[in-house]
Amino acid sequence: MDWIGDLFQLLLVQPMTNILVVLSIPFGGNFGIAIVIFTIAMRFVTWPLTSSQYKQSRAMQELQPKLTELQKKYKGKDPKKYQAEMMALYKEAGVNPFGCLIPMLVQMPIWIALYQVITATLGEAPESLLTLSDKLYPFDFLHAAIPLENQFLIWDLGQPDSWFLLPVLVGLTMYVQQKMITPAPQTQGPMTQQQLQQQQTQQMMTWMMPLMFGYFTLTVPSGLGLYWFVSNLTGIVTQYFYLGRKIDWGGLLRFGPPQPAPAARARPQQQPAKGKQHAQGTRSDDTPDGGASEADGEGVQEDTAGVAQTPRGDARRKRHGRRRGKR
Repeated sequence: MDWIGDLFQLLLVQPMTNILVVLSIPFGGNFGIAIVIFTIAMRFVTWPLTSSQYKQSRAMQELQPKLTELQKKYKGKDPKKYQAEMMALYKEAGVNPFGCLIPMLVQMPIWIALYQVITATLGEAPESLLTLSDKLYPFDFLHAAIPLENQFLIWDLGQPDSWFLLPVLVGLTMYVQQKMITPAPQTQGPMTQQQLQQQQTQQMMTWMMPLMFGYFTLTVPSGLGLYWFVSNLTGIVTQYFYLGRKIDWGGLLRFGPPQPAPAARARPQQQPAKGKQHAQGTRSDDTPDGGASEADGEGVQEDTAGVAQTPRGDARRKRHGRRRGKR
């Protein structure tokens, strides 16, 4: 299996070492600036994979309502039918559920190679310079650039970050990047137990990756942490211009699992006053001679029954009584 390690050194580690040394020469051998330029260049090189990841994320977001309907229809009743219908839906929309993982799998060899490059390039032991010379191509300008400047801003790129700033920046930018490409949750109406479990799993993964890479940044040379930070920052910018208004900006601050939207409460119909309702129900048409009918008189009398026992109320009842007596 030694040939795999030799091939890895030949195809990745050695070319990356020479590229970073070349990029540092115009800036006085500053290895930090070389890492920044190299990171942005790698983002452009891997753009086809990254754009595919964005398309997959957008397609998954558009398919979410249909997937929810399939869950309600088949999940727990006919699992095989549910899987078949779901894969058919993915195939119809041209979606690969594992498409979002491909860019990360491609970058993993680059991370490993960059770790070895930083260790060999910025090593403080005299043996590291000899190892670095062996990795350089036989050009005089490359060997003349050695040793390189390992100080960038406040960080020693060959050592883990003692300021604990890079781990925070790496974790924060990775969290924002994850939230930007995560499909917006379907929270309208009540959520089933399966939907709630899916949302919780998604929320856990959104937090797990930033925390994991933040921890890794504490244990590896700061140069690799700088690569992750610049890569995440570049990803946020490209996602903004690529996704545009499709980004759920409010969701960036949603730290807990999404809750279903409360059901709209029906507004109660306004009931008319008791006296008016009773009067309208018992009122009849006026007689031809302009006088009120007997039923109208009774309705008025009943309407006055609820009047408070006051002198004004007594007077009103007497007037109605006299009017009825004349009729």
